[in-house]
Amino acid sequence: MWRNLALFVIKNRRLLIGLLTVITVFMAWEARKVQMTYDFAQVVSADDPDMVYFQKFKRTFGEDGNVLVLGMQDSSVYKLGSFNELRTLTDTLSKVEGVNGVLGVTRLPKLEKDTATQTFRAVPIFRNFPQTQPELDSLMRVVNAQEFYKGQLISPTTGATLLALTMDPKYLNSSRREAVMQEILGHAEHFQKKTGIKMHYAGLPYVRATMTTKVASEMKLFVALTIVMMAVTLLMFFRTWSAVVFPLLIVLIVVTWCIGSMVLLGYKINLLTGLIPSIIIVIGIPNCTYLLSRYHYDYRKSGNQVLAMARVVRKIGLVTLMNNTTTAIGFVVFCFTNIAILFQFGAVATLNIFVAFAVSFILMPIIFTILPPPTPKQLEHLEAKPLTKLLEFFDYLVLERRTTVYLTALVLIVLASFGVTKVKSVSYMVDDLPKDSSVNSDLKFFEQHFNGVMPLEMVVDTGKPKGLLKLKNLERIDRLENFLRTQPVLTTPVSVVTFLKASTQAFYNGSPEYYRLPDNSEKNYIFSYLAHSQSTKGSEGQLTSKLLRSFTDSTMQRARISLKIADVGSHNLDTLLNNRIRPEINKIFNGTGMDVKLTGTTIIFTKGNEYLIGTLKESLVIAFVLVGLVVLILFRSIRAVFFTLLPNFFTLLLTGGIMGYFGIPLKPSTALIFSIALGIDGDNSIHLLAKFRQEMAANGRRVRAAISTTLSEAGTSMIYTSIVLFLGFSVFAFSEFGGTKALGLLMSASLLITNFSNLILLPCLLVTFEHGKDEETIDQSSIRHYDDNYHEEDDDLELNLNRIQVQPKLNG
Repeated sequence: MWRNLALFVIKNRRLLIGLLTVITVFMAWEARKVQMTYDFAQVVSADDPDMVYFQKFKRTFGEDGNVLVLGMQDSSVYKLGSFNELRTLTDTLSKVEGVNGVLGVTRLPKLEKDTATQTFRAVPIFRNFPQTQPELDSLMRVVNAQEFYKGQLISPTTGATLLALTMDPKYLNSSRREAVMQEILGHAEHFQKKTGIKMHYAGLPYVRATMTTKVASEMKLFVALTIVMMAVTLLMFFRTWSAVVFPLLIVLIVVTWCIGSMVLLGYKINLLTGLIPSIIIVIGIPNCTYLLSRYHYDYRKSGNQVLAMARVVRKIGLVTLMNNTTTAIGFVVFCFTNIAILFQFGAVATLNIFVAFAVSFILMPIIFTILPPPTPKQLEHLEAKPLTKLLEFFDYLVLERRTTVYLTALVLIVLASFGVTKVKSVSYMVDDLPKDSSVNSDLKFFEQHFNGVMPLEMVVDTGKPKGLLKLKNLERIDRLENFLRTQPVLTTPVSVVTFLKASTQAFYNGSPEYYRLPDNSEKNYIFSYLAHSQSTKGSEGQLTSKLLRSFTDSTMQRARISLKIADVGSHNLDTLLNNRIRPEINKIFNGTGMDVKLTGTTIIFTKGNEYLIGTLKESLVIAFVLVGLVVLILFRSIRAVFFTLLPNFFTLLLTGGIMGYFGIPLKPSTALIFSIALGIDGDNSIHLLAKFRQEMAANGRRVRAAISTTLSEAGTSMIYTSIVLFLGFSVFAFSEFGGTKALGLLMSASLLITNFSNLILLPCLLVTFEHGKDEETIDQSSIRHYDDNYHEEDDDLELNLNRIQVQPKLNG
């Protein structure tokens, strides 16, 4: 099959180049449509009970994560000039396309009692804008008397204030989001320059927009850095520009297909899929280097380009395919999950790993049989043995110091096991960004002045329609809210209870001491006023009705309690919810028939983090099983499975230990490293094991001799491949995202460790467990099909080279 494939590729080079060109142009056309996304909720399965309830919550009460906040803390904002500029900014922002509404000090409404119509009217405090500072001061006293807003828009302790922009979800989830966000920030920066008042930004729309922009810029940066790194590596290995330009051209074609395939599959680029183009380059280059080095080796022997390339495709086609299959296993396991972002990451990566293999095995033979043959200078790298001494040292350790190797491995296992116990599973909503980033510093501003901006929601179900009209039910909700106010990481809650308290205050002409629930004698009056208000035409009645609809369902059975929380991390959030809030909920509502559910984007994020990590652990087990299955099919030996998996388990254990000692937390972005590392590191194990079995069978050598030959011949290519992968993954260390940086550092560490486990530990195991079987007759059929060196010159007679039209080339 591989012989025929080689003939077909070389013979039909023009047809294949034309076909690949057409597909690449089509994929490039599709790739331009790619969109970015940063959606926390993608992590949780759509049929998860918490996600189902969250979607139900949004249908009833609306979005919880569509508020963008702009904050400032400067006493000069309450001076007439700056306050007027704040009014201008607020009015301007309200007209930005994609902004549904703006709530700020200059637009604050207050409830007023209209005894004539027996209604509450929501009227603006700044109905007539002040013309003098005393007028402004007087109106600000009215603002500060509105208990409903304390801790919401104005900090009672520091005087900090904020603007809350309600964003249109249609804009947040589309490509127009960035333009809207840039327009908002542009107006805010203009205000900052004009007044000298520093602006701070937060809220999920801002976080998502910032993250999405950074993902886009980093994807371009990583592709550029990876190309430069691979170019330097290829030039160092082969010392000719043709060996640099064309492999890079091939992987760039694959990257184009990769992005185009995302569009065709209906996927958007997120924090994970944004890494795939660079990963494809890193994984695709070894295909090209492996094929090119074998081509140079066979050309030096035969002196015929077509014959040499045909031999290469025939001899290493299957081995390279199996290596790519093993690598793909590290990604395909993510397709077994029902988590959208993981499935997309696994599907796109797996598909394009095989695309990289196919494109490289089509274009490399075509290009390098069209180019002039390699010169003697270009073949010098075949004689270069920079790693000979290192491999001789490995050979010495394996044959003479196995006890030392085993003791060293045992000590490392003990140390790594202790390190693994120190690994903590924790993540933050914005922990992927550096501590000194503007997003984190602004987040600290809002946590300092307003306790936080991350959404947290509760829904109280009274169990019966119109249950919220019963005063005893409202009093229980009030007890819960009073408890929530004592938690330092939570903002003041907003609900139908706080709205009723504001209504009672309005009923008593705005006196702050009446900011409370109505008693039995007042209840009927207050509810009567509210009922009349909802039926009143005009903007004031509509506002009152809208406020009620935001915090109650249509049947008045369920009430929403809306809070904001600091980004305390998944561990602290779990402690807060399960050890403090839920026990208090049980204490207040136990035996009442009322039920309280916690939901919101923050809850879903935490649930998604735990769910994803658990899923990734399952994926790692599946990856071990699949790699073991591939090895079993290739070598038809349980012992071979043991030889392959044990060194790789050792590698992963040490990688986990490094995480523990360096304080790298286990979170989605770091948990997926293990499956990817297993797939990539497994290549080396299979490669070395195949070469060892070939030496045992084909040459009839004893175990020790077979190991020495295996290390000397396969070791160099394994180390070179590790160098390419190490340098490729190291570019992720330049990321601003903590998870991506950890991915690069841990993958690079894993690739260094795998040289010890596969070039020292694995050979030691082979010598130990294959000892005494030197003369065993091994079934050559089980290894010949995988061998990359097994070759009989007589086989070339079967290649009818006259069938191949080869155009003459210029030597030089």
